[in-house]
Amino acid sequence: MLGVSERKMGKRLDEIIKLIDKNKNYDIPQAVILVKKMANAKFDETIEVHIKLGINPKQSDQVIRGTVSLPYGIGKIRKVAVLTKGEKQKEAKLAGADIIGADDLIDDISSGNINFDVLVVTPDVMKDLSKIAKILGPKGLMPNPKSGTVTFNIATVVKELKNGRVEYKNDSFGIIHVPVGKASFEQKKLVDNIQSLIDAVIKAKPSKSKGQYIKSIAVSSTMGPGIFIEHRM
Repeated sequence: MLGVSERKMGKRLDEIIKLIDKNKNYDIPQAVILVKKMANAKFDETIEVHIKLGINPKQSDQVIRGTVSLPYGIGKIRKVAVLTKGEKQKEAKLAGADIIGADDLIDDISSGNINFDVLVVTPDVMKDLSKIAKILGPKGLMPNPKSGTVTFNIATVVKELKNGRVEYKNDSFGIIHVPVGKASFEQKKLVDNIQSLIDAVIKAKPSKSKGQYIKSIAVSSTMGPGIFIEHRM
């Protein structure tokens, strides 16, 4: 049985949903105002953007994958692990990496001790990841050069990841799902983060993609419905 506060929250959400025209594409500021109003959960809901692309996701030369540094981050401080050797371990420590190791880190991961959100490795140790690829892959933690997590430029990447760099990649349906902040963010911060993501995805358009590149863009909170955003591609 729902409590009084839950019934009030549900009624308020129902009223707000009535304000949304499902046949209309809103500009980003309008969409952000609405999505913030609909974030009624007892926790600080994550705001996500969903971009449906006019690509063939089965064609490797049309897969969209990259990174973008959101100007205001996503409202979560991610734990970054770095797998490397020698002087690069010192560089990782100075850059603020949370976990640093080599064979010892591989052993930890092999035993199921995965206490990080992102794993960064240097190219010289990539061959060692074959031992734990089957563990990292299903969790979405396998480093990849396209996502910038296989690099000798450890300091820059660690700092960017700690400051709000996110990865975007289309799923098997050709849709990109990316967190862009929290419901508690000021409107301007969410607007700027959303625009930065859209700009990055537009720049990533593959030359093999024909016809309409972006089919639709929607923004939603963790527990709320999607609100469609205007787009020109």
